[in-house]
Amino acid sequence: MTQVSPGKLLLVGKVTRPHGLDGVLRISSYADSERSFLDSGSVFLRSVSGEIHEYPVKSVRPHKKNFLMELQGLTSIDRAEAYRGAEILIRRNNLVCEEGEYFWFELLGLQVYLDTGEHLGVISQIIPTGGSDIYVVREGTREILVPATYEIVHEVDRENGKMIISKMEGLFDLNEV
Repeated sequence: MTQVSPGKLLLVGKVTRPHGLDGVLRISSYADSERSFLDSGSVFLRSVSGEIHEYPVKSVRPHKKNFLMELQGLTSIDRAEAYRGAEILIRRNNLVCEEGEYFWFELLGLQVYLDTGEHLGVISQIIPTGGSDIYVVREGTREILVPATYEIVHEVDRENGKMIISKMEGLFDLNEV
């Protein structure tokens, strides 16, 4: 079993089941592409029982709506079956992000303010749309849906835990739930 501080790992997917006889895993990915797995070099599998084991990544490829992942040392269906339902984690410091882009885990929980200083709430959820994501900003029972566009989002200050946005005409009236 591998000893790693849980705070240094990031959940990026889940093993759904073995694929074939050679230890390949069918996975459900929380990442946009297989690059997150390949760039990390290795992944950590946290079994349903809570044990964590590290495996070097041999390959990851798209398969239907999921991915197939081949790991060094996982070479039989029996070994792969032991990880059915396991969480897939990578080291946070292995993540690379372009300027002006953010990972969801960095945005969830940010306090959201208008550029006038008015507090709107906290990002509680992010909805992928295929285009720009939608941030669900919650304050009490009120929810505001905020498109993740450069026209609306002016600043993301991860160090201070806040996001500054501009109010677009009718945006909050129409999107309040």
